[in-house]
Amino acid sequence: MKVWSRFLIISLLALAGAIAMAPAAYAQDEDPGALAGIVVQVRFADQEDVNRLAAVYDIWQVDHGTRTATVFVTPAQFHQLESAGYAPVVDSERTQKWVQLADLAVSGSRTAGGVPGYACYRTVEETYTTLHQLADQHPELARVVDIGDSWIKVQGGIEESAGYDILALEVSNFASGCVKPTFFLMAAIHAREMTTAEVATRFAEQLVAGYGQDPDITWLLDHTIIRIVPHANPDGRKMAEGGLYWRKNRNDTDADACQNPTSPYQGSYGVDLNRNSSFKWGVSGSISRDDTCSQVYIGPKPMSEPETEALEHYMRSFFADQRGPNDLDPVPADAGGVMISLHSYSPVILFPWGWSATASPNDSQLRTLGRKFGYFTGYRVCQSGEFGCLYQTSGTTDDWAYGELGVASYTFELGTDFFQSCNDFETTILTGTLDALTFAAKVARQPYQLPAGPEIVTATVSITATAQPTQVVAGTPMTLTVRADDSRRGPDSFGAEPVEAIQAVRYTHNAPSWLGDTPAAMGPADGAFDTAGELAVAVVDTTGWAPGRHLLLVEAQDAAGDWGPPTGVFVDIALPGATAPPVLVTADDPVCHPFFLPVVSHDGSG
Repeated sequence: MKVWSRFLIISLLALAGAIAMAPAAYAQDEDPGALAGIVVQVRFADQEDVNRLAAVYDIWQVDHGTRTATVFVTPAQFHQLESAGYAPVVDSERTQKWVQLADLAVSGSRTAGGVPGYACYRTVEETYTTLHQLADQHPELARVVDIGDSWIKVQGGIEESAGYDILALEVSNFASGCVKPTFFLMAAIHAREMTTAEVATRFAEQLVAGYGQDPDITWLLDHTIIRIVPHANPDGRKMAEGGLYWRKNRNDTDADACQNPTSPYQGSYGVDLNRNSSFKWGVSGSISRDDTCSQVYIGPKPMSEPETEALEHYMRSFFADQRGPNDLDPVPADAGGVMISLHSYSPVILFPWGWSATASPNDSQLRTLGRKFGYFTGYRVCQSGEFGCLYQTSGTTDDWAYGELGVASYTFELGTDFFQSCNDFETTILTGTLDALTFAAKVARQPYQLPAGPEIVTATVSITATAQPTQVVAGTPMTLTVRADDSRRGPDSFGAEPVEAIQAVRYTHNAPSWLGDTPAAMGPADGAFDTAGELAVAVVDTTGWAPGRHLLLVEAQDAAGDWGPPTGVFVDIALPGATAPPVLVTADDPVCHPFFLPVVSHDGSG
């Protein structure tokens, strides 16, 4: 390890010299040999062509509309592309950014908080501090679980690092004894993808802060458990925080073979953890190469890396095996659980299969939920291995979760850069992604059914007269008004989702319909349910309601018979002349939904 570290430093110093002599921008006809690495745009002919490119080169983004791939290459690879008949064009803007980050890595610059140059992104240590703070300050809602160790920690540490625990934050109302469905969110399995861990951490913060304040978050944590791993590859992330475009973990078994003095980036050692899963590992036709220095090196065997092992064992501890052993075995329609892996970049929502262009046996249902995510993010949605989407991959985490366990699994490719600017992250990525993650949690109970139904997009309560308009005096009738919408889908890429008229709307009080509470029907505000977007109303009798904050859960059904997930609305009840106390009023003795929960150790041993 020390030999490789010295080599890396020497190579970066050499690169710094090249940077110092290089102009600030790079013309398309400039000699690419002047730099250790270049970002280029390459035109490809068809799907098979881009698959071949991805088998050899570090593909950053693929645009099938223009048949252009964004590729990082060494000077030798630039000329190799030319010799193969391609006409690579230097991407001056992205090359310059890579140069600047390499300069940062050489300088060793550090800041008081956040990733150097990107203060909006917490470091690994800062992220872990946040997780522990959430658990310490809200033990009833959050707990930190050590699910395993990074490669460096398993080796006993190295000179510059002791390695890391891989931590999960589990968020739920733990006072409830019910066994709950799970939404599992993981991020940063590819170290250089800066936005991902921060999105996951901010989602955790939003959940904990929203309990009792946001009606949807409140019912979600009462009836769902959300498990979040912000850093699936902490060793690699630490390298990226220094300005390197590091992708893989830090398994240095073959580091000596990767000592390429012309490109410390392209010659990076390690295993691509998103090619190392034990489902369809290294299958024929996949782009996952067995070259140890490749950015998509699959590892010496399935689940060879401790990070991969930790993730697979952790998911097996709470997800039931809901799918048969054959490729064409479908998952039952009433199966539960959602898994999302956050990546960047290329604004797209991906779902299995990645290892094959053939559709999975649950393609229609996976596509439906994906299009819901596309509504919130504005991203196109496609099966990652299908023609025209991206390119084929094997051994990926989402293929494993769906293929092995039948979990509705997705990859979100966020934004337009690995090191996304903080302004772009805050203004164009964060809010839509958080909304999509919240929806994922809302449908985790039945992700193969609920996304086909309508959403309740607004819900309000009103009364005719009150001293405090935000409160209802117990026994006073109130009007509940909601809007149901069956048309909220993402861009029509790879087919369109059917839109149905609203058929029914109903609500329950303090407990969801699936736990035995009898729903009350709501009527159409205009006299008929006959369009895809409808207002529904009901007069709610509050007689006998205890003082406090009550929760109404509203669901809608479309003409195809599909019920969507509930949306919550708070009602604060007060006694005459009094102010409603800010405490939640819960249902008496709710009947728990019979979800599978195996008893497995969470001490990192699997």
